Amino acid sequence: MATYDFLFNSLGLRDWCDAGKSGEATLSMADLLAKAGGKTETTLFNLPFPSLDELNKACAAFAKSRDVTKGVEDAFLAAKGALRFVLDPITQPLSWLLEFALATFEATPWWMMMPLLALVVYFASRSMRLVGFVMACLVFLAFVDHYDHAMQTLAIIFVCAFLCVLFGVPIGIAMSRNDRLQRMTIPILDMLQTLPSFVYLIPLIFLFSVTEPKLYGIAIILYAIVPVIRLTDLGIRLVDKDVIEAADSFGMTDRQKLFGVQIPLALPNIMAGVNQTIMMSLAMVVIASLVSAPGLGVLVLRGIRNLELGVGLVSGLGIVLLAVILDRVTKAALNRVNAAQQH
Repeated sequence: MATYDFLFNSLGLRDWCDAGKSGEATLSMADLLAKAGGKTETTLFNLPFPSLDELNKACAAFAKSRDVTKGVEDAFLAAKGALRFVLDPITQPLSWLLEFALATFEATPWWMMMPLLALVVYFASRSMRLVGFVMACLVFLAFVDHYDHAMQTLAIIFVCAFLCVLFGVPIGIAMSRNDRLQRMTIPILDMLQTLPSFVYLIPLIFLFSVTEPKLYGIAIILYAIVPVIRLTDLGIRLVDKDVIEAADSFGMTDRQKLFGVQIPLALPNIMAGVNQTIMMSLAMVVIASLVSAPGLGVLVLRGIRNLELGVGLVSGLGIVLLAVILDRVTKAALNRVNAAQQH
């Protein structure tokens, strides 16, 4: 006798429940183990929660929890064709950008790439000390034969972080200028920020082939775009009202106020969002190695799969060095922006 038989009997639903039975039901492994272990007497202390599985034992008309998950899967697979028809042409440029960036970074010889990266670091920070640190890290990665994988990781981050800023900053600006849009967008951002990183990959694996770079590109962008949107919105909303009133008194249009007053004053917050977006892109690149994303994450995955401790630790150290480089460079650029505003 099932635990909740009394509930359906007292409600007079026994005939309805019995009508839902369709022969001998297939037992799950958990059910077989529980049956083999013998029955235990149900008391108040071990009363199970009336979940779908427990109610199904008493009333076959109730679906099991695995029927719900199967229904979700069937609904997604039914819509897969339409989703792919719409998303394929929209997301194909992302595959082209990633392929181009990877090919460029891989084809450029190290004796050209390192000076170019040194120039970028110096332009962002104006610090020869930081340039020396970045070069030392890259030389170490090259010395242990991880240079090519590091360049692949940097290429993916460059493309995905650039697209995050390209789309995230306008979205943040639009949110700051429209309270209704902000209220509609914040729940979406909360969902994107709280979803486990592995969950981003599940629907994309069914939609796109693992050989398509946009599979991991979309996952990285969705995971990393949230900080730059939030901090752009916050930065513009934190602009002093007196400054806005002064701009109004000079007869500035909304466009002039946005580009001449609000964005320059919000730039420190926007740069902080860019910093966080870059760091989150790096974190997702490592996880995206599970779906064929190249880079240092592939070596980490190889170390885990083959139990190669040295490979995993050294490649993990390489990821840490890249994280430190990206963090130091973006923070140095942020400090320059703050210093320029103070003067």
